[in-house]
Amino acid sequence: MSTFLIEPGAKLANRYRLDHVVSETGGATRWKATDETLARPVAVWTFAEGFPRTSEVVRAARATSRIPDARVTQVFDADDTGPVPYVVEEWVVGSSLAELLAQGPMAPERAAGLVAEAAEAIAAAHAGGLTHLCLAPDKLMWSSGGAVKVIGIGVDAALMGTGAGNASAIDAQGLGALLYAGLTGHWPGGPQSGLPAAPQGPAGTYPPGQVRPGLPEPLATITTRAALPQLAGQMVPGPPITSPAELCAALAEVPRLIPLPVAPAESAPPPENGTSRRTGEFDAAGSGSRRSMRGSTTAAARSERPEPSRMDRRASRSEASPKRFLIGVLAVVVFVGVVAGAWTIGASLRAQDETPVDPSADSADDAQDSEELVPLEITGSDGFDPMPDGDDSEHGDNAQYAHDGDPSTDWSSEGYKDPLEMQKEGVGLKLDLGGSEEVHAVELTLPEADHGVQVRIGDSDAVTDQTTLDEHLPVAWEGTVNGTQTIPVEGGRSGQYVVIWFTELPEDGGEWRGTIYEVEVLGA
Repeated sequence: MSTFLIEPGAKLANRYRLDHVVSETGGATRWKATDETLARPVAVWTFAEGFPRTSEVVRAARATSRIPDARVTQVFDADDTGPVPYVVEEWVVGSSLAELLAQGPMAPERAAGLVAEAAEAIAAAHAGGLTHLCLAPDKLMWSSGGAVKVIGIGVDAALMGTGAGNASAIDAQGLGALLYAGLTGHWPGGPQSGLPAAPQGPAGTYPPGQVRPGLPEPLATITTRAALPQLAGQMVPGPPITSPAELCAALAEVPRLIPLPVAPAESAPPPENGTSRRTGEFDAAGSGSRRSMRGSTTAAARSERPEPSRMDRRASRSEASPKRFLIGVLAVVVFVGVVAGAWTIGASLRAQDETPVDPSADSADDAQDSEELVPLEITGSDGFDPMPDGDDSEHGDNAQYAHDGDPSTDWSSEGYKDPLEMQKEGVGLKLDLGGSEEVHAVELTLPEADHGVQVRIGDSDAVTDQTTLDEHLPVAWEGTVNGTQTIPVEGGRSGQYVVIWFTELPEDGGEWRGTIYEVEVLGA
């Protein structure tokens, strides 16, 4: 029998400090905790002695950690071999669907966008052999990091001992209920997570179009076919929707927008030029508003100011090159003049001093400080899209064009449906220097559009997730790059691998992608 006392302040695995209880479910307790090793909040499940499904929960958690979808709540750790079994999950900060509905139903296209994201995540879980079976408004989150998150995949069913049955149909109906709630502010079947029960009539629960008149007919029909399958073919046309994949396909045919979280009382100021747009806490009225404004204003802005094509941008850079050269020559002339004048004045002052001065000492110091940077040889390169968020492939066959000395060729990432904020932590290009080298700067030539960029440098590329990315390829520089920029690496950083890691992508022809025309790594 374990003598370990599970109470606030207790520490598991000499790492996870339990802060306070969030909920209890028949012998399983969910805590908000702190991972003291990585200094981040986490959610921890602990289990009372004799809890009958501990092993099932741990197995489900381990299986969930292998689902390659960022919308599935991450599982960081799971262990049932010690005196206190536990599961450690991502702590999602943001607004649940129930909280988003506190001020009333959502706009139809936003409800469709939110649930479509959840349906894709559940479909990915089903493809990996996992289900949810316990979908409710508090299980669907819009995180403060700007992403849809589905909480409890795999784990909730194991905790509750819920039998699978027709798991595909159960989860499809659960997703339909989430969509019904988003459209009407009511939960079909009874009160749930603070939402009132949907109105009932002689035939049972009213379809959403009767609860909220004026809903777009296609979306109302899809919702009824999923949430109220018994009414499909009777009150609405079409068969019941019986799988998350079917719901994904149906929602692909209706207008959708990504919903915004409830705006906080104060909004953070917009990011300054040269800073990363993905650092710090997400602000609903800042980053969220920026995403919303893209959808509503991009088309109008383009009609007034057409965006140049990639070839136009390259041509404009070529035309600007002589100007940049002349400006550079003038800058050098001015600099030399200033230095010469300062040296002359200094020499005259030293001549009046009785103490002789050896000018060679300062000259030696200046020469040492201004050590010339030279290009380092890049022996190999590849697209970089590590698991679990990525598919370990990112146009690697074109990676060589980013460092072939020809700015008319390029490497670009795959096209994404948003700037990366909802899909993955990042994507990029990995450069191999052939051995550990001391890197002092990186010169990048990108399209003239804002890219959120991190320069990561390290001696190992054995990356399996975000934690090991930071461990093996730590950030040496972070900011926004637009066009051509020389990025200094303060103090130098040694490593065999240099990764140009995009954390935010610009729009390019209706998709978002990162492009590198040329990259050069500089060392002493």
